[in-house]
Amino acid sequence: MRKDLCIQVFVTGGTFDKTYDYIKGTLNFKATHLPQMLDRSRCKLNIQVKTLMLIDSLEMTSEHFDAIIEACETSTHKQIVITHGTDCMVDTAIKIATEAKNMEDKIIILTGAMIPYTFGSSSDGFFNLGSAMAYVRILEPGVYIAMNGMLFNWNEVQKNKTLGFFEDIEPTE
Repeated sequence: MRKDLCIQVFVTGGTFDKTYDYIKGTLNFKATHLPQMLDRSRCKLNIQVKTLMLIDSLEMTSEHFDAIIEACETSTHKQIVITHGTDCMVDTAIKIATEAKNMEDKIIILTGAMIPYTFGSSSDGFFNLGSAMAYVRILEPGVYIAMNGMLFNWNEVQKNKTLGFFEDIEPTE
């Protein structure tokens, strides 16, 4: 494992970056919380953060998916973490794994949160981000999802929307 490599983080939004508007009683986006989270966690990794979009994953269109794929394809970094909404995270992982070109040497991990970072200690965002940062440094090239302390291959995972966590499934082609 090379310690001098830079980890590329692409921000796409999702609950991870939502902020509660006390006036309207809604969750929305202002800016990514990634730099603050990395600072608070005393992270010493070489990380480059780029915001691609700040949207709820349920609002993603084919143009959004294409932008994520293009960012992965054109990134000069071999280690990539994508913060993403949990509702369509598996869809994006599938699209990257099956549609992206020239990705044989890249490790891509999607992660997110069920509870916004701004909700404090009840958020799972810190844990999921930390897990993704550790996994991206040691895995073989491929597309993965890191949630709930677990690591999943892109074609062996689903979000259990009834219980609110990610779980293994039989591999799909």
